[in-house]
Amino acid sequence: MIAETGLAALWLAAALALLQLVLAFAGLKGGKPELLAAVRPAAVAQGALTAGAFTLLITLFLRSDMSVLLVATNSHSMKPWLYKFAGTWGNHEGSMLLWVTVMGVAGAAVALFERALRRDTHMATLGGQAAISLGFYAFLLFSSNPFTRIDPPPPDGQGLNPLLQDPGLAFHPPTLYLGYVGLSVAFSFAVGALLTGRVDAAFARAMRPWVLAAWVLLTLGITAGSYWAYYELGWGGWWFWDPVENASLMPWLAATALLHSVTVLATRDALRAWTIMLAVIAFSMSMVGTFLVRSGILTSVHAFAVDPERGSFILALLAVYIGGALALFGWRIGSVREGAPFELVSRETLLVVNNLLLSVILGVVLIGTLYPLMTEAFGHKVSVGAPYFDRIAGPIALTLMLALAIGPLTRWRRDRVSVIAKRLLFPAFIAILVSVSLSIFAWDRMGILPFLGLVIALAVGATSLAPLWKRNLLRTPLFTWGMVIAHLGCAVSLAGMACDSAFTVEKLVAARPGDTIKTAGWTLRFTRIAPLAGDNWTALQADMQVDRGGTPVLIRPQSRFFASPPTTTTEAALLTRWNGQLYVVLGEEVEGGRWQLRIWWKPFVTLIWLGGILIALGGVLALVGRERRGWLMKWRARQSQPWEAVA
Repeated sequence: MIAETGLAALWLAAALALLQLVLAFAGLKGGKPELLAAVRPAAVAQGALTAGAFTLLITLFLRSDMSVLLVATNSHSMKPWLYKFAGTWGNHEGSMLLWVTVMGVAGAAVALFERALRRDTHMATLGGQAAISLGFYAFLLFSSNPFTRIDPPPPDGQGLNPLLQDPGLAFHPPTLYLGYVGLSVAFSFAVGALLTGRVDAAFARAMRPWVLAAWVLLTLGITAGSYWAYYELGWGGWWFWDPVENASLMPWLAATALLHSVTVLATRDALRAWTIMLAVIAFSMSMVGTFLVRSGILTSVHAFAVDPERGSFILALLAVYIGGALALFGWRIGSVREGAPFELVSRETLLVVNNLLLSVILGVVLIGTLYPLMTEAFGHKVSVGAPYFDRIAGPIALTLMLALAIGPLTRWRRDRVSVIAKRLLFPAFIAILVSVSLSIFAWDRMGILPFLGLVIALAVGATSLAPLWKRNLLRTPLFTWGMVIAHLGCAVSLAGMACDSAFTVEKLVAARPGDTIKTAGWTLRFTRIAPLAGDNWTALQADMQVDRGGTPVLIRPQSRFFASPPTTTTEAALLTRWNGQLYVVLGEEVEGGRWQLRIWWKPFVTLIWLGGILIALGGVLALVGRERRGWLMKWRARQSQPWEAVA
């Protein structure tokens, strides 16, 4: 009865979403904001039901209930419990139920805790959230039911894709989905503000925590996914510009632009229309990315021929939500008054430049991702790979980093070019010093983009600390620390990318046990090949002693074989040092008892992920700082009311 109970919970949640939408629409049309009292319980109950349904699906996976089709096709009784648990969302139907669950819980949180919005805008926001949820409920219940039974059940399941049998599966997809759904809340806020005509600073202050939280989660998810692919796939790279990677990058780019725009609206009451438009684009990109990945369209456009019902449903939802949102924007944006003005030379202008550059990069990535699919639909296969993205998006990204370097040194509303130039003297000195040093010592080993990337990274690192100059650090607001650390994280990541691109040393050898290999100052002694057995896999493991003028360290790259489903994977051996990472992959056996080995020395590559963590940490500090400041202001206002009344 577990599967049937989960399905019943989904049907009840869908009915409550419909009721929530009807009540919100009736309240807005009839001018009765008091109906919000009825809308809130519906949203809370809907969140509880979706959470219950997802918990029941997890239970089915943990119990290895092979009478459920989803469990039988994506699990196996011999799998470790962690992969049974994470395997719940390591498939299409389970991941879509996770999406619906997070959306329901987020809607319940908006209903329970959001108090800054006007009642009519709050009701319109909950109505927008219900409208989004309804489409997903319909998709699950009519096209992707995760609780379908099979009779008779098979003796055991087909197993989870071995590439997904990694602890990263327990963290990476849920984090991304939390970020995606956070953008759905921001989208619902924008819809509510358009319907009620309340696009102002108060609206932006209410929306900002949701945008900031979604952005932090997307940052963590992308960072974790990049490192997961780096060590799991065995090709030695941290970003392949794969469509699946791009599907998460596009919402992050839009969310980054939205975060800066909503901050300007909240603090300076400017960029009203631009903020609403970015909220629509950010959620649209999250929908495009999620549906492209989970529908199978990215693998081949012929997935529609295999499952035309699911493909048509996806296209219909995309058209309804994205088209409807853009139509609503065009219809209502004329009622949004112009925000506060600002001069051409100001921080607001640089933030507009920041948003435009992010939007251009987003367009480049979107075109590069979708173009092969569109050409294949017309019978022509075209491959768009890393060279396209590097050559087009790379220079734009470096220009964006230059704007990031100047931004913290510029004042709000109005500034002067001469004053900004004086503030840039120290960062410019650092950039010149680094440029000269690299030209002397490393010019022959670097391309132009890595060279510029390293120079700009160090300049951005210097300017990111500008908000702390001549300030009492103990009294500096927490959200200011957040901005500083996030911008510093961007510089750290860019430095890691430039160093990896410029200084990586790769070596491919065929060696026998007993051989010694030397590369990039490292000595690797290949001692033996030994068989190994795990919980649900067998492996061949190479034992290697490596050193670089110090104590030898043992590393063990593996080639694993999974029986269910039959798959061979590589498990790279990583040795991390303060100045880089040694990366070794065991390949196949060749003639004469030799084994293929791929060895990389990647200087400062770990800065890429350290920077991602710093960016997310900065977002968390900004979120906590803003919310803490708001709570303190409200508390002080409540404490002062009795005294004012007496006066």
